[in-house]
Amino acid sequence: MTLSARSRRATAASAAGLALVLSGCGAGASDDGSVSLGFVNGGDTEFHTCLQASVEDTAEAEDAELYTANSHQNPGTELSNIEDMISRDVDALIVQTVNVDALKGDIAKAKSANIPIFLTSVVTDDPTDILGAVVVDLKQVGELDAGWVGKDAAGKPAEAGVIAGAPGAASDLLVNGFTKALPGNVEVVANQPGMFNAAKAQDVAENMIQAHPDLAYAFVANEEMAFGALKAFQAAEADVKIVTVNGTDRGVAAVKDGRFAATVANSAMTTGRIALTNTLALLDKKKTDKIASTPISLITADNVSSAPQYCSAEEKKS
Repeated sequence: MTLSARSRRATAASAAGLALVLSGCGAGASDDGSVSLGFVNGGDTEFHTCLQASVEDTAEAEDAELYTANSHQNPGTELSNIEDMISRDVDALIVQTVNVDALKGDIAKAKSANIPIFLTSVVTDDPTDILGAVVVDLKQVGELDAGWVGKDAAGKPAEAGVIAGAPGAASDLLVNGFTKALPGNVEVVANQPGMFNAAKAQDVAENMIQAHPDLAYAFVANEEMAFGALKAFQAAEADVKIVTVNGTDRGVAAVKDGRFAATVANSAMTTGRIALTNTLALLDKKKTDKIASTPISLITADNVSSAPQYCSAEEKKS
């Protein structure tokens, strides 16, 4: 017999070494019919922290049990976290994946256990095997930054550099969107991963400006790395215009005072809220979009006051 989502229970047992945290309704299995969910986060950037804070806040508001785990940009750890959540017999899994390619194994594992997966940020080519997703149109995010660069270059030849994130998931979509949307007069002369790490991005930017002293633009795959790149460019006294991604308070402030030329806002708070509420709705077979979208907008000095709130008032550390 197939049980409804609200009749299944999460086990209260835990195994040694599991990096899992119970939040929301408090410790222990629930006896009041509430849904138990697992959230497997992909990393430790401000986006991931804010995404988790929103998922946790919304789970608490919806009276849902929530277990969380972090894969720290490691596909192997992600699969292990999926297996741990399956052992807890959660009603559904929300996953911010490390690597799109790794999802095949994750989804197969969960499907074999009859536990549906809801994805955040990205979606598989064939969504048949997932419960749903809330996506940021990462290709369009890159295109928006490229559009600003193209407009600013105004048809004149210019060199651009790309500081990507971690290969395999969101970063690839962002970078491809940016590079393919650039006009022919703007040449990408360097493309290196910064692994979503500010210090690594600073090193990459230092090497980039040394190799390409005429660099005019830099596309950086998130604002944390963009601040690292900014340090390198400032130290080299290089006038490189930075376009980036996220729309955090700090990033928007950098756009306002001119340190960044533009950023593309995609609220992690909104993504987390949609992920949790849509997961519950789809489990209960209520009418909602299987594939939902987080709104995005290009933020420049001209419209900086319109940037959406990025994170909850109080960020929660995983």
